[in-house]
Amino acid sequence: MLAVALALFVLLLLLSAAMTFTFGVVHLLGTLAVAGLVGWIADLAVPGELPYGWLGAVVAGLVGGWLGALLIGNVGPQLFGVHLIPALLGAALLAFLAESLGKGALSRR
Repeated sequence: MLAVALALFVLLLLLSAAMTFTFGVVHLLGTLAVAGLVGWIADLAVPGELPYGWLGAVVAGLVGGWLGALLIGNVGPQLFGVHLIPALLGAALLAFLAESLGKGALSRR
């Protein structure tokens, strides 16, 4: 009887660890997807194009979320921990800076 209880306890621990890992991975993938979507929308709103395609859009969304939170705080709705309004504002600012600096670097050559 004690062996069955111990086996059930170990099974419960393994299942809880698997659920924690799964929810963590799902949250990470959701955060990256939302950041990519925000970066892509910012890329569409600003003339020009972000470098590195979808990877640049994800980075712009993540860094833009941080920059936007510094500028206006964490306001508005959020998905997977990404506040949409500051992330969009920050990503648009990053896309504008990337376009401006990119043109400036090309004109100097």
